[in-house]
Amino acid sequence: MALSISRRVLRSFGSLSGFGRCGDSSSRTSQSFRASRDLYGHVSGDCLFSAESSSFIKGVVSSLAYRRLSTSNVTSESTGGSFPSDLLSPKNVVTLQREIGLCQDLVIPVTDFHNEDRGLMVLAGDVFDVPIRKDIIHRVVRWQLAKRQQGTHSTKTISEVSGTGRKPYRQKGTGRARHGTLRGPQFRGGAVMHGPKPRSHAFKLNKKVRRLGLKIALSARAAEGKLLVFEDLEVPTHKTKNIVNYVNEMENTKKLLVVDGGPINEKLKLATQNLHYVNVLPSIGLNVYSILQHDTLVMSRDAVNKIVERMHTPIKR
Repeated sequence: MALSISRRVLRSFGSLSGFGRCGDSSSRTSQSFRASRDLYGHVSGDCLFSAESSSFIKGVVSSLAYRRLSTSNVTSESTGGSFPSDLLSPKNVVTLQREIGLCQDLVIPVTDFHNEDRGLMVLAGDVFDVPIRKDIIHRVVRWQLAKRQQGTHSTKTISEVSGTGRKPYRQKGTGRARHGTLRGPQFRGGAVMHGPKPRSHAFKLNKKVRRLGLKIALSARAAEGKLLVFEDLEVPTHKTKNIVNYVNEMENTKKLLVVDGGPINEKLKLATQNLHYVNVLPSIGLNVYSILQHDTLVMSRDAVNKIVERMHTPIKR
């Protein structure tokens, strides 16, 4: 029984190539087990495991069952030489990347305009890690653009055009087409038929869809690594060069959107108002179209908390 278990353990470690007869003490397997007996136990001369080595077998079997779920790489250097190098696999273990859209909480570092470490922050997975859906983004953007359209276009009808209402000439006898007014649409300076009138272009979009669109936009920026969280948005002075230097230090950043939790700081507003590639918004004004127009999103800790609170607020029917 002990011999079969030992063969199974050695086969799992990939060391059976050097396993010969059971009594061969000069085999590679015996040497490796003797080298690790301080850590796992010892092997007797007839290759039957003692009581101490039976606990080692249970530990190895449990570790093999857990090895599929483990993501840490064990090397002889990381264990300080206590683990035999010939029992370790020489192959490099490839760590899989995180899958997007599983609604898992994200841990992101917190910094500031001075690039100082201000700790960590946990982002809610149901807000910053939702599945990406382009159709929802398209619907929300169309709704935003239609709602903000002014709709002040207007044309004049035949009753609104200035001019006389007299009949230009008599009905018969001239050989010309009959007309009753010169304000018709066929005359220069006349009316416009079926032209646009002032109206609203907005259409209805469910609140659930609008809220989902904002979650998708935030999740996309977080998945791209373009979401930065600051402790606060305090700047030392109102000089524009401070913001310019900070943006120049950022990699692959063309347009920056800064979101604060409450009213915008006056110094920050003065420092960014002359930069066409830096815009500042309060958290209540954060929207999908603005996020898509800027490739990098900077949010304060207070802004993140308020956005999460807004997304978790029940929708009023």
